[in-house]
Amino acid sequence: MIVIRAKTLGMCMGVRKAEAAALKAAAKGAASGKPVLTYGPLIHNPQAVAELEKAGVSILDPEAFDAGRLDRKVSGSIVILRAHGAPPQVFQHLAAAGAEVVDATCPRVLKSQRKARELRNAGWSVAIAGDRSHDEVAGILGCAPGSVVVQDSAEAGSLASSWAGRRVALIAQTTIKRSEYDEIASVLALAASEFLAVDSLCPATLDRQRALAELAGEVDALVVVGGRNSANTQRLFMSAKASGKPAWHIETALELSAEVFGFARVGLSAGASTPDSLVEEVEARLYRQEGPC
Repeated sequence: MIVIRAKTLGMCMGVRKAEAAALKAAAKGAASGKPVLTYGPLIHNPQAVAELEKAGVSILDPEAFDAGRLDRKVSGSIVILRAHGAPPQVFQHLAAAGAEVVDATCPRVLKSQRKARELRNAGWSVAIAGDRSHDEVAGILGCAPGSVVVQDSAEAGSLASSWAGRRVALIAQTTIKRSEYDEIASVLALAASEFLAVDSLCPATLDRQRALAELAGEVDALVVVGGRNSANTQRLFMSAKASGKPAWHIETALELSAEVFGFARVGLSAGASTPDSLVEEVEARLYRQEGPC
């Protein structure tokens, strides 16, 4: 078997930054005796989160905190805001509860938050193209109250009928596919008196999509490594399946299907929150021809 890696794969800049911030906070917590917590899982990869827990970083349940039951727990602790960001009121609540806040929000997400606030303050009707249950979208909404989340072109059509004649600005969740964003934009643009498409798509996501498309033409099958709770990894896997080649989405090397070992050329890609170590483990297992136990 020949294993070919996508030219671009694995952890992006924003995730590496968040992981480094968490490890630095863990060291500070160990030296000072302060508990170290993340506001929800730091990144969408359970294996990476487990490694942080070994380093002394625990997870704070945002839902329990929002209900006001964990204020005592965060008092005197270090709390890390994850790469996906959080609404401003979360920062305020944590600080008021006596926590030392470490902001590990991805710089690209911060840029989207600032732009959404700026546009709302300037009188634009702001739409956010993305998954309304995603943490990043919640953070942008918190920065621009009154904005509306649009998940697909059908929802854009419903919104367009009520926003006809308005000045409409569209901001993208950084990890959605370009095609999804473009479809939503084309619908809203027809209804608006003035339309502004803010290109906030993350190059890391686009680069991985393009690299996967190129890789698909060189191999017989595709393996995508990453957390099942990772939006960009799920979209990578969807693209892998759409290529027409047999494809698998796995979190660890132990999940490799026996079928994949029947192919001569296997392509390997990974989502933007996937640690390098997991990619290396999968590649090594493929070369060793070790199927599931």
